[in-house]
Amino acid sequence: MSTLEVNEVFVGRPSVLGMKRDIPVYSAIAKTRVDTAFLELGEINLAGDDQADRSVHGGVDKAVYVYPAAHYAAWAEQGFPVVAGDFGENASVTGADEYDVRVGDVWAWGNALVQVSQPRTPCFKLAMKTGRKDVIPAMIDSARSGWYLRVLRTGEVPTSGRMTLEERDPVSPTIAEVYVASFTNVAQLDDERRDAYWSLLDRVLAAPALSRQYRDGLASAKRRREERNAG
Repeated sequence: MSTLEVNEVFVGRPSVLGMKRDIPVYSAIAKTRVDTAFLELGEINLAGDDQADRSVHGGVDKAVYVYPAAHYAAWAEQGFPVVAGDFGENASVTGADEYDVRVGDVWAWGNALVQVSQPRTPCFKLAMKTGRKDVIPAMIDSARSGWYLRVLRTGEVPTSGRMTLEERDPVSPTIAEVYVASFTNVAQLDDERRDAYWSLLDRVLAAPALSRQYRDGLASAKRRREERNAG
């Protein structure tokens, strides 16, 4: 796996997604397909894209959200009538999924360079967008999360064509492994699998390219689990 095919690119600005406790919820999860052949990629966004709350969405480590196109059929089989763009993704791609892509992978996209930083964690806005609260546990259980990219070099990117793998650490965890480290119920594991889990979690936390926000959340969860086990 040395290339990804970019099928479509989507961008969007924040708008009212719905109401929560009579308060409007703003989000840019509703995006539209880009019709131009090329688009500028800046440090934190594609041209025409934005986020409503950068404390949890967007920013340097989550400048571009990539989603494997192969997942749409799997979602449809589960009764979720989704099409490309419905998950708020910026780029729909073929050629790899969460079991292939590793944290820290560096990709050339046009004359820009981007790096895989973390998986996507589903939130209530995805449930509002799809109209299905069960989309959150479904994404967690399936690990069909997609992944975020940080921008190492800004530039002009094609809205269809290839991303080419430029750099990879073969021992860095895959996006799927990060999900296992994030969402496994440790209490349900036997001793052997629990030891394997802690080893995986340590490997994920040691990945230098993992975003700081995601790392901090995992490290905090690890401390809480260790405290419960010790008690």
